[in-house]
Amino acid sequence: MKLAEALLERADAQKRYAQTVERIKRVAKVQSGDAPAESPDALMRELEGLANRITELVQRINRTNCNTAFDANLTLADALALRDTLMQKRTAFAGFAETATTTQDRYSRSEIKFEAVINVAETQKRADAFAKQYRECDAKVQAMNWTTELTA
Repeated sequence: MKLAEALLERADAQKRYAQTVERIKRVAKVQSGDAPAESPDALMRELEGLANRITELVQRINRTNCNTAFDANLTLADALALRDTLMQKRTAFAGFAETATTTQDRYSRSEIKFEAVINVAETQKRADAFAKQYRECDAKVQAMNWTTELTA
């Protein structure tokens, strides 16, 4: 199984897990004398099976990420951490630029005037650079996911 296939299966299992939790909640209590639409016990067994499968997949995915070289210096796990950090930086710097460019309408000269104290253009350039680095890293991660065999 390829790493990408395991990631897709994990996402599907997590979605099914959440749906099963909601199904159990709907049938956990019924009016006296009524029968539940589904067997809560069967649903709970299904939930446990899904939880076990998710655990197995996460463990194998983590082992694979830690043991797969991303480049000469980083493992795939390192690259994922770097990718997350790049997204955080991009989001922060784009937010700084947006905040500094927000204009305020003043209705009279007595109202407080605000001025940007950061270089908006330079801050936006940094956000754009982080976005580009993120896209490049993510593209390489995604490509590796489809070529890397999942560790046992």
